[in-house]
Amino acid sequence: MKLRLIAAAAIPILIGATAVGTQTGASASRLLAAANPSGPVVTISNSEGGTWPCNFNPFNPGYLSLTVGVIYEPLVFVNTLENSRTTPWLATGYQWSAANKILTFTIRAGVHFTDGTPLTPADVVYTFDLMKSHPALDINAVWSALRSVTQSGADKVVMTFKSPGLTYFYYVADQIGIVPQHIWSTVKNPVTFLDPNPVGTGPFTVHNCNPQNITYVKNTHYWQPGLPKVATIEYPAFTSNPPANTYITSGLANWGAQPLPNIKTSYVGKNPNNHYWFPPVANVSLFLNQHNSPLADLAVREAIAYGLDRPRISQIGELGYEPPANQTGIVLPTFKSWLPKADANVYAYDPAKSLAILKSAGLRRSGSGVWTTPSGQPLSFNLIVIGGYTDFVADTQVIKSELQAIGIQITVQTLSSDAFDSDLYNGNYQIAINAETGGPTPYYEFRQWLFSANSAPIGQAAATDFERYSNPATDALLSAYASTSSLRDQQTIMNKLISVMTNYIP
Repeated sequence: MKLRLIAAAAIPILIGATAVGTQTGASASRLLAAANPSGPVVTISNSEGGTWPCNFNPFNPGYLSLTVGVIYEPLVFVNTLENSRTTPWLATGYQWSAANKILTFTIRAGVHFTDGTPLTPADVVYTFDLMKSHPALDINAVWSALRSVTQSGADKVVMTFKSPGLTYFYYVADQIGIVPQHIWSTVKNPVTFLDPNPVGTGPFTVHNCNPQNITYVKNTHYWQPGLPKVATIEYPAFTSNPPANTYITSGLANWGAQPLPNIKTSYVGKNPNNHYWFPPVANVSLFLNQHNSPLADLAVREAIAYGLDRPRISQIGELGYEPPANQTGIVLPTFKSWLPKADANVYAYDPAKSLAILKSAGLRRSGSGVWTTPSGQPLSFNLIVIGGYTDFVADTQVIKSELQAIGIQITVQTLSSDAFDSDLYNGNYQIAINAETGGPTPYYEFRQWLFSANSAPIGQAAATDFERYSNPATDALLSAYASTSSLRDQQTIMNKLISVMTNYIP
């Protein structure tokens, strides 16, 4: 499930801090217990804005959370909200050596895939080699930093980095689900493979999938004794937030992740066991396609940044649940220690400044009120949004109104989640509202926005950096951050990355 844990990519206009709302109710399990007498049932009412394609490929960025952690497991779990606290998973331990250029994992014995085949270090090596041979699978561009991944002895996997790789630990240990070599080696095209009957080591297997619902059932031979506690997960598809909200407020679901109007009255007040949590983890952003000539003009991006009243968008579109973002890209309050005080209010709402910037850049305002470039291109853009995300749609209406007031015309296009993902990943859009996933520090979201190795030419799917930003100096900053373990040096580099966000790609 995407869980709305999406953020922004390079050249973003930052709007708000996105969060995951978790609600836990008590009614749904008794409604479904008759269908599954062997144990508890959890039902999720999370709107994804479309139906299920039954794609369980763990390398597909659009559906990672349907598989990674649920079916396919990582080597180590990294808790991004608890100072990157690690929990051994398919690896029982790890060790750095050679000045943090070599990372050695000890692979857990006694783990089996759900078809009964033992997990071996060879499966781990194969998984990483698969991403190397098919770069489209390498979602976080780990092979831009890796030199090799090899097996050592009966239980070790050794990863050698081109330079100190501490920052890449999160990606290689936590973000990659290990696949079985004996199955994936027979797949003709792993990039397009839907993996309809996935075989992993995880706590659940797919019992049934259709466009309307996914049913996961407990892996009765799971390697962690006594787990999972839940026997069945029902995951119905919702194409928009309102029916998903009704499902959870009426007690038909235990858990959801979407904005719920009047949550204290409509949900929390109905049952003392009902709770919610909105941890700020990433930025809701506007992605501005760098291959659109007006948007490639810094003055136009600056005008848009000054023309957005982020607190107003937060209150109207996000019901006040998600605080307004700041243009530095630092999520508050989660990463407040990384934000220089002087940068906290850059690009505060100032429509008069927007107008002055456009006029100074040589643009003219037509009789209709819309600005045009010296070459005659109007500042008129399509803004794509997942139609089922009613909060994002509400955001776009505020954005449209505010930008229209400064002479920038916005046409909002509501799309299904699949159509939106296709347009976003392939660069077939002008402006999009979405988010990246972030990570244990601000670096990870910055890397998703700004690292050119994560992007792709227009017409080819990018894993992140959807707006196709590319700057060798920025790539060098990101690489330098990843190569040092000094917090002081990392803060210095982060300040320079913040300058990129505020001086070049607002």
